[in-house]
Amino acid sequence: MNPVHETLADAAQSALFTDIAADIRQQGYSVQRDAVPVRLSSGLLYRLANMDTDEFQRAGTGRLQDHQLNAFVRRDRIHWLTNDNPHEQSWLTFAYNLQQFLNRELFLGLFSYECHFAHYRPGDFYKKHQDAFKGQANRILTTVLYLNPDWQTRHHGELVMYHGHGEQPELTRVLPRFGTLVVFLSEEFPHEVLAAERDRYSIAGWYRLNSSHYLRSDPPA
Repeated sequence: MNPVHETLADAAQSALFTDIAADIRQQGYSVQRDAVPVRLSSGLLYRLANMDTDEFQRAGTGRLQDHQLNAFVRRDRIHWLTNDNPHEQSWLTFAYNLQQFLNRELFLGLFSYECHFAHYRPGDFYKKHQDAFKGQANRILTTVLYLNPDWQTRHHGELVMYHGHGEQPELTRVLPRFGTLVVFLSEEFPHEVLAAERDRYSIAGWYRLNSSHYLRSDPPA
């Protein structure tokens, strides 16, 4: 990338991060369409297109000893991202840059980030749930990047977010269109994934606090 293009890319990223920070400060969530550079999102799509089925595993609920598979709650399949693949590494670098920016602007104390590809086959869903509960987890901020070109309203598969806790009305619905990035406070917004009419791909991720102590590391190694 030449210096001019690099400067423009840096400016675009800074503007995006500024918008996300402002939304989080004002309302606790942000929906940004065409958020990430085309080179990054296209690389991630290329990575997905070249993955074997056995590189995905059934997703479960809970962590460690509480982890369980429950097809009545969720039916997606996942693959955790690492730095071993250059396209996955590019997303992790982008997420790290966002982490640093939000820590400076919002003083969130975000310590680490974990994320996975999620593949929802036609008819798959994830029922209403929360990514973290107050005082019981250290997931602070959730991110979802959608990787579905040419997604139409008729394909469904929306992310539905709700106001607060209990039987609250819908807050918003987000179609999983290519390049859309959703960021929200993990403890504040119950949400669900509706069944889609075609294969649906995303990267779901979570920024975490550091709750390690001398008897236990968190996140686990």
